[in-house]
Order: sequence, then structure tokens, then C-alpha cells
Amino acid sequence: MDKQKIQQFGDELYEAMVKREAVSPLTSRGEDISIEDAYHISLRMLERRQQAGARVIGKKIGVTSKAVMNMLNVHQPDFGYLTDDMVFNSGEAVPISDRLIAPRAEGEIAFILKKDLAGPGVTNADVLAATECVIPCFEIVDSRIQDWKIAIQDTIADNASCGLFVLGDNAVSPRDVDLVTCGMVVEKNGSIISTGAGAAALSSPVNCVAWLANTLGEFGISLKAGEVILSGSLVPLEPVKAGDTMRVDIGGIGSASVRFV
Repeated sequence: MDKQKIQQFGDELYEAMVKREAVSPLTSRGEDISIEDAYHISLRMLERRQQAGARVIGKKIGVTSKAVMNMLNVHQPDFGYLTDDMVFNSGEAVPISDRLIAPRAEGEIAFILKKDLAGPGVTNADVLAATECVIPCFEIVDSRIQDWKIAIQDTIADNASCGLFVLGDNAVSPRDVDLVTCGMVVEKNGSIISTGAGAAALSSPVNCVAWLANTLGEFGISLKAGEVILSGSLVPLEPVKAGDTMRVDIGGIGSASVRFV
């Protein structure tokens, strides 16, 4: 795909995010978009955000659990960039009405790195050695593509359908918790809506971070010390609207809560 087209699609997605107006799927427009093209489109969208003052503080892995793969009909993981204007603290009001188009919330485990991770060849042991702590997290995903009608190229181009994210108050060493068997319970407006375990995300959230480091390594990009890495949903995506409250509890790690406005 030529550079001009990549720039045009990246600009279109950026404008869609700013104006909160979804666009038709890029893959529906007769263009042959490869996975690599889609990543370049997402980098153009990111470039526009950085020009507007956003700063990259981490990365996210998307589409890691069977529940999400089946829901979106997308059957491989992807990644996107997290910026400083996307993060909220547990319990804070999250302004989805002003910021997002079609938000859906998911419970995840966030990794905070203390060392760089550069693929290829990153193992699970490398990930654990490079991780300062893990934190309970909500990611509120959003799609700038109309009605979430996405192929893998659409979600990759759209910064892996990134919206906002909420970090819990509790941080635990990854050596003090079993990240495969740890259970997750998600409540919405006081009722339990889903449960999951660490194994739901590519068999372990640690696998997800290793996958990300190795995939990014192919692009010459590393995960940096101090970055937040969202490791992928352990439960199905839940549509949310202003007035909803949610809470996630992860065994051995802690909880995070969010109030949507």
C-alpha cells in the first residue's frame, strides 16, 4: 500500500477519534491492506496524537482470549500504544461520553516493567525478570470503525481498538502470584457478570507479554522499563454507558473499580 494511502487512513482514524464519529471499515473499501500496512496506519494515527501532545507510556495486547476472538471474529492477537491521556486511577470517574464512541470494558492484568524487553527470543522467564509488578486493570476499548465491524487489519490500524484504561491501587510482584490460575471476577452495577482466569489469555498473561516483545522485535521496537503493558482480556467484553459502575477482583493481586460518566 502506498505511503499516501497509509497516511490518509491514519489521519481519518485520528479525526474519527477526536470527533467521536465512526468510519466505515477500511477493509470494506476495495484496498488490499496487509497486517503490516495496518500497523503503519496505526503508527500514523499515533503520530497525529503525539503531535497533539500525547506521550506514549506503554503498550497493549488485544484479542488474546477465546471469548474476545469469538465475539469480534478476529482470531489472532494484536497490539496498540497507550498514551498518558488514556490512563485513570481506580475509582475515578471515566468520561466515556466525551471521549469514546462505542465503549466496552474488560478486566485485565497490567504489567509494569523495570527492564527493557527486546525480541526476538524473549521467554516467559525474561518477562518475569523484567516485571516490577502486576496490577489489576480495566481496559475500556473503543472502535473508530462503525458498529465494531472489524477484520484484524481494521482493529490493528485503529490502535488495537484502544480507548482508555484504569489501573488498580494494588501492585504485586509477579513471583508472588500464579498468573495462570489466578481467578478474575467482574461486577457491573453490583452484579457479577463474568469470571475468568489467567489461563484465558494465550494460556497465561506472561505468554502475552512475551508474544508482544517478540512481535514488536520484528519491527525493531522494544518494551521499555517503566512502561505499562496491558496483557489482554481474561473475560468477554462488556458494553458500558454513562452511569454504569464496574469492579474487577483478581485473586492474589487486588481489585480496580471504575465509574463511567
